[in-house]
Amino acid sequence: MSEEYDYLFKFLIIGRAGSGKSCLLHHFIENKFKEDSSHTIGVEFGSRIVNVGGKSIKLQIWDTAGQERFRSVTRSYYRGAAGALLVYDTTSRDSFNVLSNWLNDARTLASQNICILLVGNKKDMEEEREVTFLEASNFAQENELIFLETSAKTGENVEEAFLKCSKTILAKIETGELDPERIGSGIQFGDTSKRSGAGQSGSRQQSSGRRRTPDCAGGCRT
Repeated sequence: MSEEYDYLFKFLIIGRAGSGKSCLLHHFIENKFKEDSSHTIGVEFGSRIVNVGGKSIKLQIWDTAGQERFRSVTRSYYRGAAGALLVYDTTSRDSFNVLSNWLNDARTLASQNICILLVGNKKDMEEEREVTFLEASNFAQENELIFLETSAKTGENVEEAFLKCSKTILAKIETGELDPERIGSGIQFGDTSKRSGAGQSGSRQQSSGRRRTPDCAGGCRT
């Protein structure tokens, strides 16, 4: 049976290697912590249907490698993204210090109206914290970002991070600021039959597996 949804949103997860991006995606898709995580090579992919404001939204999520040697490859996936999680490690000052570089890439290469949510991951490791909540919050305010701290290990705020970004995108669609018909918006309508019956799917949620897709740049569909 084919999946039914009202909208499809293209999402990115970006940030320095080791900040826990793959673990965030794994927890969101599988609802459990990925114990044997290793650095992403190229790009990994996952998708899940969630209920946001009475609408069924399919999130098509691209987890990009954070190592510099993959930057030229991963940048091709930015095109037409509607939302992004910009992730740093709360226990790593270095991962926080390079956020501006990733933010600049997202705003230059992705959709003009991309919704970016700053994520401070590994908040469960409080004793090793190097970046305070206040300074990250100030960075978010200065750059007009939404901000949350998460823990991919405990699952705290992982779901909320994706849902917050999705709610912002949906609100922009409903106010006309975003047009799903516009090429490069990072948004697509679901099945034609769902356009007139949006929201009737209730709170049904589904998830599909995640897979490595190093050769598919931006235009892939599930």
